[in-house]
Amino acid sequence: MKITLNRINDDFLFECTNSQGNSILLDNTSQPGAKGVSPMESVLMAVAGCSGIDVVSILKKQRQEIKSFKAEVEGERVPVDDAKPFKSITVKFFLEGDIDPKKALKAAQLSFEKYCSVSKTLEPKVQINYEVYLNEEKI
Repeated sequence: MKITLNRINDDFLFECTNSQGNSILLDNTSQPGAKGVSPMESVLMAVAGCSGIDVVSILKKQRQEIKSFKAEVEGERVPVDDAKPFKSITVKFFLEGDIDPKKALKAAQLSFEKYCSVSKTLEPKVQINYEVYLNEEKI
C-alpha cells in the first residue's frame, strides 16, 4: 500500500493519492479558507469508512435489507507533550431497513473486535466505542 502526498498551494493544502489514482485533500483547518479536511478528521473518516464497509458487508451476506446507512464519529483528544492524540473515539451507526437488530449489533461488534484494521491500529492507545441505531431506535 502506498500513498503519494503533493502540496498544491503555497500554504498547507495537500492532495493525497492512492495507487489507483483516487485522492482526498488535506489542509490545516485552523486556517481560514481551508479546502480540505484536517489529518485528524481523516483518521475519524477512516474509522467510519473501514467499519462501515465491514458492517454493510456482513449484513449483505446475511441478506439484510439496508435502505439507509450513516455513521457519525466523534473523537476526544488529550494533550500529550506538544501533540493532541485521540484518547477515545465513538462511532454511531444509523441503519434503516428490514434488519434483524441482533444481526446489526453483531455486525458492529465483529467489525471492531475482528475486522476493522483502522480501529485495530488505533486500539492499543485509543478507546473505541460504538452504538447502533436501527430505524431510529438505539439497540
